[in-house]
Amino acid sequence: MRIGFGYDSHVFTDAAKPLMLGGVCIPDAPGLQAHSDGDVLIHAIIDALFGAAALGDIGSHFPDTDERWKGADSGKLLEAAMGEVRAAGYALGNLDVTVICERPKLRPHVEAIRARLAQLLGVAVGQISVKGKTNEKMDDVGAGRGIVVHAVVLLTP
Repeated sequence: MRIGFGYDSHVFTDAAKPLMLGGVCIPDAPGLQAHSDGDVLIHAIIDALFGAAALGDIGSHFPDTDERWKGADSGKLLEAAMGEVRAAGYALGNLDVTVICERPKLRPHVEAIRARLAQLLGVAVGQISVKGKTNEKMDDVGAGRGIVVHAVVLLTP
């Protein structure tokens, strides 16, 4: 078994951009500043997957200096990352994600996010856990300026 940890954070943007979390468009919420679509949740998962399989990190595979990834659909990046993990001889045992933000409220979207992640990763919904937490008004995340995500994956041979 191999365990990987992923982390990502993005600040909200004033630009007219949808908020994507786990491959799901969250209505009535500001988007996140990023080179790609800014799906902070998927970016953390990709880093966890690559870390567990010792395949580098998201920046080494999808650098933000490469125009190919400008505005990219992070779901497609996740599918590609999972393909590389499978090619290295691993399968996803489970995924546990914690999303930290003051806004938007995550609970109404958790099941849709779990279902979309399961689809993108080619696993059962029961292998995916997504939890929302606030930062209790502490620091920039607690002030509602952005979103932080922690992801842990277990890979099996």
